[in-house]
Amino acid sequence: MLSVVNEDGTTESGSLIDGIVREGARRMPAAALKAGVDQYIAELAGESDGAGRRLVVHNGRRRRRT
Repeated sequence: MLSVVNEDGTTESGSLIDGIVREGARRMPAAALKAGVDQYIAELAGESDGAGRRLVVHNGRRRRRT
């Protein structure tokens, strides 16, 4: 049996499957958002400025520009 403590101190009980379902419900929106961003970045990968630098990059994924 799984017991969840809420922010207000109350507890909820549930089965192991409830915990698995909750975790999946938390992960699905993040995975969908990541897939959308990855697709957008891939579609614009060929776009560059006059110096040959990519116009669209994912923050934190490329070398910093000077």
